[in-house]
Amino acid sequence: MADYYEILGVSRNSDKEEIKRAYRRLARKYHPDVNKEPGAEERFKEINRAYEVLSEPEMRTRYDRFGEAGVASAGAAGYQDFGDMSGFADIFESFFSGFAGGQGTRTGRRPGSPTRGDDLRLDLKLEFREAVFGGEKEIRISHLETCEVCSGTGAKPGTRPRTCSTCSGSGQVRRVTRTPFGSFTQVSVCPNCNGTGQMIEDKCESCDGKGQKQVTKKLKITIPAGVDDGTRLRVANEGDAGQRSGPSGDLYVYLFVNEDAEFQRDGINILSHIQISYLQAILGCRIEVNTVDGPEELMIPPGTQPNTVLKLENRGVPKLGNPVSRGDHMITIAIEIPNRITTEERELLEKLAKIRGDRIGKGGIEGFFGNIFNK
Repeated sequence: MADYYEILGVSRNSDKEEIKRAYRRLARKYHPDVNKEPGAEERFKEINRAYEVLSEPEMRTRYDRFGEAGVASAGAAGYQDFGDMSGFADIFESFFSGFAGGQGTRTGRRPGSPTRGDDLRLDLKLEFREAVFGGEKEIRISHLETCEVCSGTGAKPGTRPRTCSTCSGSGQVRRVTRTPFGSFTQVSVCPNCNGTGQMIEDKCESCDGKGQKQVTKKLKITIPAGVDDGTRLRVANEGDAGQRSGPSGDLYVYLFVNEDAEFQRDGINILSHIQISYLQAILGCRIEVNTVDGPEELMIPPGTQPNTVLKLENRGVPKLGNPVSRGDHMITIAIEIPNRITTEERELLEKLAKIRGDRIGKGGIEGFFGNIFNK
């Protein structure tokens, strides 16, 4: 199995910025458009996979705990989007920015062309059992939608935007400065049209010429079974609408799970505690315990010691991306020793102590209990 830390050349305690810097450096070196050596393309794919896993906190935690098997199904469960490839675009911007005629000039987007809308983030709190079993959840979001009155042009119906006379539709203005060392051209955004290349004379009254309107809507999303704190879900095309018929951004829902009064979580296992009497511990018994699935019967073996951990198989958290596979419910046993006992109970216990040959001194019957649980 490949070691993703080794692939990126970083230590296991590296922070996200160190990982991103290492990724950008290696991606520049092994990009197929730059490196034509045999194996460079495969190396580039390994680098991308390593960054995809280590740049996302939830995936990185699973990889640190379970290795590659813990992240093998990432990205295949509905709306999930565990990768953070924000640094990927930065590589191409920084790498290819110096190839425009050797001037270091970056080719910009053509004025008036469609632009993608912004991504949005929503933080959503879940109850413990909602995170375990998943389900459908209704949320309310506020985002930009294309104005239906003007179809996103920003112009009053029946009119059209005109070409900006200042920049002739280019969206840019150039100023040439002559010096003894030569001529320098400074390019800046047109102040008249703000880089759009168009002017709106009669604005749409519905959106005030913006082409977009802020809208609040209800949305139902599916929560996969087994999500945990920090899991990120991607809901495609529910971000802000793009300008000039551009695609909409995405909505990213970050999940946070409320603590439960009875259960704790350890990976895909569930932890809880129960208390039994010293007689139940000595003789053994069957008792009913609570699980996330409801009441279950638990067998207490005779002679159970304090802090013994008993397991209910397949009563834990479903594995994210594979809900058929579940963890276990681990129950820690606490044993209650009474502070006071009746005269009859004391006589019976003293009789038992004599039968067992236990010596009871100043510690009294408490010492006897200690002898029982230590044997």
